[in-house]
Amino acid sequence: MKKIHLQHLYWRSGFGLSNKEFQEIKSFSKSKLILQLFKQASHYNPLELDLSEFLIFLDQPTKSIKKELGEKQYRELKRKSQRKVRDLNQAWIERLCEHNNTFREKMTLFWANVFVCRDNNIFFIQQYNNTLRKHALGNFREFVKAIAKEPSMSKYLNNRQNIKKSPNENFARELMELFTLGVGNYTEKDIKESARAFTGWSFNKKGKFYLRKKHHDYGKKTFFGKTGNFDGDEIIDIILNQKQCAKYICEKIYTYFINPRIDKKRLEEITTIFYKDYDIEKVMKHIFLSKWFYDDKNIGVKIKSPIELIVGINTIVPVTFQKKKQLNYLQKMMGQVLLYPNNVSGWKGGRFWIDSNTLMFRMKLPSLILNNAIINLEEKGEFEDDFNMYYKQVKKRTRYLKISKNWNFFLSEYSNLTYTELKEQLIISKIDEDTNQFLNNLNIKSKKNYCIQLMSIPEYQLC
Repeated sequence: MKKIHLQHLYWRSGFGLSNKEFQEIKSFSKSKLILQLFKQASHYNPLELDLSEFLIFLDQPTKSIKKELGEKQYRELKRKSQRKVRDLNQAWIERLCEHNNTFREKMTLFWANVFVCRDNNIFFIQQYNNTLRKHALGNFREFVKAIAKEPSMSKYLNNRQNIKKSPNENFARELMELFTLGVGNYTEKDIKESARAFTGWSFNKKGKFYLRKKHHDYGKKTFFGKTGNFDGDEIIDIILNQKQCAKYICEKIYTYFINPRIDKKRLEEITTIFYKDYDIEKVMKHIFLSKWFYDDKNIGVKIKSPIELIVGINTIVPVTFQKKKQLNYLQKMMGQVLLYPNNVSGWKGGRFWIDSNTLMFRMKLPSLILNNAIINLEEKGEFEDDFNMYYKQVKKRTRYLKISKNWNFFLSEYSNLTYTELKEQLIISKIDEDTNQFLNNLNIKSKKNYCIQLMSIPEYQLC
């Protein structure tokens, strides 16, 4: 395989390709490389924080906890548990930066923006995140059913309030509109009838699903022209029997992993494969093995998400945030905070990542992370107040990010490369003539500085 094709594959299946990785795989055939990629991804490793100090919330009723701890201490422990969601955010990013199972993590990141959810209960959102991870390359039918039973999803879309006496249609509507079929591919009656099937669905304090039988509607429902005493799982089966479901998910797969502009012929190709048995691994393997996936038109045409940008920089120069809160603020500045989507529609992605504020900040990000650049708060647009508020809380006010950079790793990897080879390693999109002229006129003092300059050009925003 050509180097550009390897880089393309590693950006779509992960967060870029280091020179060491390239040297290890450059002689591999496509089939051998894809086989290795999926073999590594077959290992499921849940992401789990130490939550032992909060187990009291799972083992005792709220009244008993308040009596034991006192109201003030109870509230503080509750707030502390909610702040753990931020720790999970940081732990997930650290996991994304690891190189032993990147593809499953990339798939987990993808599904997090399909089955969009938010929750401040650390036990539930950690469980939800691991459900995404567990099913990321499995059977989509089982995946949807598992998601529908997750306590975080039930809370987020009010399905716990969905009872026979007073059906709540939120989950049923979003299940079809955002998770499986897309707008306009169902009727209002379908929503009402399917909501009845999900009545009584609930969960206990430990996040285990159970059915409140007295609140479940056991009556006949008519859904997509079929009539029966359907429960929620059967509703999901009927939805997945619609080829539109396979097409809708494949559209998302196509724009995320292949190209923001959909080729209808190729979309129909992968939809047909996916619809047969809803095997996620099978359709992804078909994509990566296909010849057309490596066409020039699909390379370097996708705008990196903020997370892809941060983790991609780390692939070249490993970094450690000494103040974890600053990592959270970088995400806010660029509009993508993991575990905290803007709404149930998720992040729009593509060109929506870029506006006048975020583009300038994104291009400055490599200098902020790698070169101790000063943060100019006046450039922050809608996030300015938020960022100012954070720094006012710091006794020794600083506008620098506290980050440890592993430049020794970079030098060991790239010191033998020419400047041209380094450019080819970092940039896979076509470089504009003006940008090329800018790079050619640079007074290059070191590989480190050239690396930062390359990461600061507009073309580095693409993968």
